Parts: sequence; structure tokens; C-alpha cells
Amino acid sequence: MSSKHSGPFEDSTSVRMKISARMKPTTLHWNLSRSYRSLPEAFFSDAQPAHFPRPQVLLFNQPLAHELGLLPPEDATAPDASAGADARAAAHPATPTAWQDDSTLMAEAASYFSGNRFPEGSQPLSQAYAGHQFGHFAMLGDGRATLIGEQITPDGQRIDIQLKGNGQTPYSRQGDGKAALGPMLREYLISEAMHALHIPTTRSLAVVTTGDRIHRRGLKTGAVLTRTAQSHIRVATFQYAAALRDVAALKALADYTIERHFPDIRTETAANPQLNPYRLMLRRVIARQVALVAQWQSVGFIHGVMNTDNMAIAGETIDYGPCAFMDTYDPDTVFSSIDHQGRYRYSNQPPIAHWNLTRLAETLLPLFSDDQDKAVDMAKEELNAFASQFEACYTRHMCQKLGLFAPQDAEVPASDQLLAVDLLQLMLNHEADYTNTFVRLTLAVDGLDGHDLDGTEPLFSSEAFSTWKTRWHARLDEQAQSRQEAAARMKSANPFVIPRNALVEAALEAAEARDMKPFNALLSILQRPFAPESNIRAYQKVPKDSREYMTYCGT
Repeated sequence: MSSKHSGPFEDSTSVRMKISARMKPTTLHWNLSRSYRSLPEAFFSDAQPAHFPRPQVLLFNQPLAHELGLLPPEDATAPDASAGADARAAAHPATPTAWQDDSTLMAEAASYFSGNRFPEGSQPLSQAYAGHQFGHFAMLGDGRATLIGEQITPDGQRIDIQLKGNGQTPYSRQGDGKAALGPMLREYLISEAMHALHIPTTRSLAVVTTGDRIHRRGLKTGAVLTRTAQSHIRVATFQYAAALRDVAALKALADYTIERHFPDIRTETAANPQLNPYRLMLRRVIARQVALVAQWQSVGFIHGVMNTDNMAIAGETIDYGPCAFMDTYDPDTVFSSIDHQGRYRYSNQPPIAHWNLTRLAETLLPLFSDDQDKAVDMAKEELNAFASQFEACYTRHMCQKLGLFAPQDAEVPASDQLLAVDLLQLMLNHEADYTNTFVRLTLAVDGLDGHDLDGTEPLFSSEAFSTWKTRWHARLDEQAQSRQEAAARMKSANPFVIPRNALVEAALEAAEARDMKPFNALLSILQRPFAPESNIRAYQKVPKDSREYMTYCGT
């Protein structure tokens, strides 16, 4: 790192000056930093990924590459937001484009995104962490992931670029460190769908097939996913620091995290030196996780494996292994094949988030106070706010899904809360589809009919629902906003399409047979989830056996 910088973080002005230079159209423009290496060496190990024989780019997220500054504007072909599904499918980077006709650039991308070659400025590493997996503590780390570095974007952001599935690391624990094509495509698809749903998430930049076959319940096509994130610092990273029993190392990690993700804390503590910056960091992390999990619940997303190593400090959804979206509403829904006790079922995601945050708070106690009792009290005060914060955040989302308005920052009336709770109970009683129920309500407020939406008719034709609907309409009529305004509010909160499990599996099965058309078509639809289109009914169907669906972690 250049000595002119006072710390691991480069001045954003100088970074933007670097990026402004013209570049060759057939060359990816890397602008990498290595700030994570400013931490004590115990937090990472140098990575030496495998060399793959015939890597080929299967997917490349050109709009994201443009955002990152890897491609100049004229090379990034972003889909026209006003275009139809067919036009967007043709423009999406998963399909052949002019960019992909550039054989030089494609070969370069395949080399970088497989890990066969590293860009200038990269010192690849794998991160160490330790955490609770299904409640059991274990020493962990990136067993099949390599951090290339942090790309400094044209607007001065610092974004991790990580390869997933590119070979063994010091933390592989006897695994081969590789990945099969199916799980990597799943992460690409679901993470980009989550991004379109406006839910904080890591994102997928590329999928490269490696040219080899790996053993995963039979022989599978090998692949590497390139993932981007605000950072890969996890609750488990702090648990690892605590396990070192080195307060200086713990403080270094906390200071780095504050500087990278919560720089406003330094301003706040400078103005009021009595404030503890590490307590403020915990408060910020809690707030981000509250917001994230409330969004998950509002769209019926089930992460599937909420271990502490899968909770990102930055508040992004990370690690799309046995994840899935709920079809028929049931709070006890579990899809993961390894979650035998339902620890990570849909209804338990908020309590698990609180449990994970408690583990984070435990690690920070030495930084709160030298007085153990005082430190514990400080942690409890922050954690005790979780339940009320989550209830308020989740209720606001549910009221938005019902088109209800409330004064800004005002507490949601208990009657509005009850309206949402009663609807969910009716959905459970009538085995209604979660997403389609809210779509049909949205259509109804807009004066349209959705009687042909799968999984809704038994509910909507029931006497109990008719009674509930009367209450709902009365509440809509009470508010100052019009039905049109209510409909617009609902349209912004209720996706017309989600990555339905059966469609995801069909797309992955076709892709593994070298047919990318179903994958591309599904991806194109999921890019505009809030836009009702004439051709989406096929993407709204609910399989009769949807509750029997099972997901696997892919390792």
C-alpha cells in the first residue's frame, strides 16, 4: 500500500482519478485495493487456487461489471427498462451479445473468473472465521473461496470480488474446494432476483465452467462463481477474533469494520467522546439485520442456513445454498435437507437473527468496558431493542403490502397490525399461496381480477375472507390516500413473480444439459418482479407437491 495513504483505505478522489483514464475496449479494468490485508495475518491465508483446463464464461453480468468499473460504459449492455421480456432476454448478458463476440475479452474473463490468472494489484487470500453451525461452534474459514481484492468503483465504493469454487484453501477441511455448476447458477439466479426485489444482497458477476468434472452425488460439471459484496466480514469473523483471545486483534477488526462500513461512527464519537464506538457498531449491525430479515419475511424468503458465518456485518444476504421462496403459506416451512429440527424455518428467522447478534455482542464485550458487568449491561440494552425494532419494521412492510398508509415515523396502529395478522391466519387455514394472495389483492385494488391465480381461490371464496375484506376496505376508505395511491403502494411491495422452486429447478436442470434458454428466460422475468406482464402466468403457477420440495447446500 502506498505510504501516502494514512490507513488501509485509499482516498476516494485519487481512486476516481485513476478510473477516469481511458482503457482498451477489450480489457477488463481492474482497480484493486487490498485493505483486508491491513488486519493481523491470523485473519487470512494466502490462496493458491487450482488451475482449470478449459475455463469458459457461461454468464457475465455486464450491467454489474459496468457499475464496478470493470467495463467502460460503451461496453456495458444494460437491458432497456421499458422493453418487453423478449427484448430483455436478448439483451441480458447470459445470452450472446456483441461483447461476447470479443474472443480476446472472453478469454481474459474466463482466465480471471476461474482463478487461473489474477489481475494486477491482487494478492488473493482466503478469510478465516469461526462460528456456530446449527448451534455448534466450529473453527471455519473460506474452504472454497478466494478474495481477489476490493474493486474501487467509479463512484468510490469499495466492493469485494471473490471467487467461489476455485479450489482448496488452508480452510478446506478435507474438501476439494470446488463447486458444481448447479449451485453456482442457483446463487447467480437467486442473488440477482433478490437485488431486483430491492433486498440487500451479495451479487453475482460471473459463472465460469471449469472444464472438469467433480463428485457431488455423481459426476457434475465444475464451475466457479464470482461474487461481489460490500465485504465478507461476518459475525463469525468476530467470533474467530474472540477465539484468538487477542483483544488487540479484535479491536483491529472492529476498527477496520467501522472505517469500512460505519464511518459516521467516528464523526459521532468525535462530537461526543463519551460514546463507545463499538457499542454504536453493534447498534448499526442490529439495525441492518432487522431491516434485512423483515424484508425476507415480507416476500416469503427462507435462507435455509442462518449460521453465524452466513450473517454479513454489512447487512447483505449472503450464501445462497439451501435457500428457497415459500409457495403455500406456512410459518413452519423448511426446505433445507440438512435442517432436520426446523431450526431455520421461516417463522424462526427473526429469533435466529437475534441469537446470532447475541453471539456478536459477546465477542465485543472486551471493547465495551473493562468492567464485565457493565459491558454485559451495555450489550443487553442494545439486544433488547431487537424485538420492538423488528416488529415495527416488519409491520410497516406488511402494511405496505396491504396499501395502508401511516404517518411517517409514527407507530403503526394495533388495528392495522391485527389486519395483517388475521390475513396470514386465513392464508394458513386455506393453504393459500403467499405471493399470489398479495398479487390478487393488488389487482383487486386496481380494479382487476385475479381469480385464475394459483393457490388463491379457496381463500378468496371463503366467508371468513369476505368478512376480512370488508374490514380491509373500510380501512382503505378511512385513509386520506386514494385507492389508486393504495394500489401503487401495493405494487411497490408485492412482487408478481418470485424464483419459484419448481421453475428454478427446471432452469438448472436444463442448464446442466447445456440448454440456457429456460435459465435466461426466468432470469429476465425475475429482473422486473413488480411489473405485471402478459406472459407471467406460467411463472405464477404453484406445483401440487410444492411442500415436498427439498434443497441442498451444494458442498
